[in-house]
Amino acid sequence: MTQVLIDVDGPIATLTMNRPEKRNAMSDELLDELGAFFFNPPKGVRVAILTGTAGHYCSGLDLAEHVARDAEESIYHSRGWHRILDQIQMGGLPVVSAMFGAVIGGGLEIATSTHVRIAEPSTIFQLPEGRRGIFVGGGATVRVGKIIGADRMTEMMLTGRKYTADEGLALGLAHYSVGEGEAMGLARELAGKIARNAPLSNYMMLQAIPRINNMSTQDGLFTESLAASLAVTTADAKEGLNAFLEKRAPKFR
Repeated sequence: MTQVLIDVDGPIATLTMNRPEKRNAMSDELLDELGAFFFNPPKGVRVAILTGTAGHYCSGLDLAEHVARDAEESIYHSRGWHRILDQIQMGGLPVVSAMFGAVIGGGLEIATSTHVRIAEPSTIFQLPEGRRGIFVGGGATVRVGKIIGADRMTEMMLTGRKYTADEGLALGLAHYSVGEGEAMGLARELAGKIARNAPLSNYMMLQAIPRINNMSTQDGLFTESLAASLAVTTADAKEGLNAFLEKRAPKFR
């Protein structure tokens, strides 16, 4: 059975993690299917929506697979996660997460590699690896740590603390908190807005901002100047400025 259902509607692709019997726990096959899409998205797709099924976004790593690995296999497995989640975050395709139910462990690692995160009231954010005698390996120390801070992440892991949708919103784990059943509607609305942006502007947002965040102040400011100077030379920049002056919607390529 296909573990990632893909539906393409014009410039928007919706990816549904589809292991309902496992609360969409992340198997190697599911991860590989995500990677196959994000390393080679269909031509014309400008935004992706990532969601789950049967009441859950993703409940994390499938521990039935995890226990069968030795140390050498585990480090390769962890680096495989890093490769695919880096591609989701930095590959150039904006990704909106429509979240509900479990956003736990590896599910939170996946969510924090996406760019816009929407949480319904049922959403639970958790990093329970300490209770299993293991440690995060899909990028949480970097992505979750950058969002909520190392101190709060340490407490979250030590205690197995669960955060609700509204708590996650306050911490930055979600950007929007919506009513039950409303995440996909807002995800489609926001994806439509993103798809209507100039392609290079979107690309620069995804590529430049996280890198600048890791730079010194002066290196970051110089890199910002380079990104701005590249974007402003495009035909889309001219169209965007003319559309503003002419009080009309821009028509980007």
